[in-house]
Amino acid sequence: AGGLEPHLEALRRELRGPAVLSVLLALIAVAITFLIWRFVQGRRSSRKAVLLLGLCDAGKTLLFARLLSGRYRDTQTSITDSSAVYRVSRDKSTNVTLIDLPGHESLRLQFLERFKAAARAIVFVVDSVAFQREVKDVAEFLYQVLVDSTVLRNAPALLIACNKQDVTMAKSAKLIQQQLEKELNTLRVTRSAAPTSLDGSGTGGPAQLGKKGKDFDFSQLPMKVEFVECSARGSKGEEGEADLEGLEKWLVKVA
Repeated sequence: AGGLEPHLEALRRELRGPAVLSVLLALIAVAITFLIWRFVQGRRSSRKAVLLLGLCDAGKTLLFARLLSGRYRDTQTSITDSSAVYRVSRDKSTNVTLIDLPGHESLRLQFLERFKAAARAIVFVVDSVAFQREVKDVAEFLYQVLVDSTVLRNAPALLIACNKQDVTMAKSAKLIQQQLEKELNTLRVTRSAAPTSLDGSGTGGPAQLGKKGKDFDFSQLPMKVEFVECSARGSKGEEGEADLEGLEKWLVKVA
């Protein structure tokens, strides 16, 4: 034992040295980072809803029905939500819950309030044919979604689904993106000086959207934003198939 004492003392001195301390601090930092990552991933995995939002008559309910059954059906303006489990791929057992929310101005924000915390992703459906006429209303609703504090915190993936592309007069996804960015930038400027309680979000979200001092574009948001062109009705009408390939591929990615 007496012969080992000098070696033990040397080991104690080494363990008190700066190099060992640096290693221990690095290991603690890695452990904390891992725990935070697990926490964030756990919260994300608990959110399984994909919300379908948009103005009235944008085609949300038909799109909802097409995704679930593939069949066309006559729809009417929704006054309540509809939900169903959607299998994102035939080869996998991965599911999400699709929730179709009413688009009426007097209902849409209260339904968003009810389901926003569970949103893994949001599909914002735009009527590509009526877009030029409705652009201000579309941008207003989208602005209210994007400044919501819960949406900003959770940053669910966002898809702008440019529907009704089967109609000749439909606007392209690129044009819709450009016009929305311009309108959202205008809204940001007009709302930035207003009190938070008047910004239309109803949730205490910040009035500022995007990066201060720069014109707004979707890349400035905390969530990933994509655009697709689609047609819930399809080019052959009621008897044909819908054109939802871009949307279906996106759902596989976010599931």
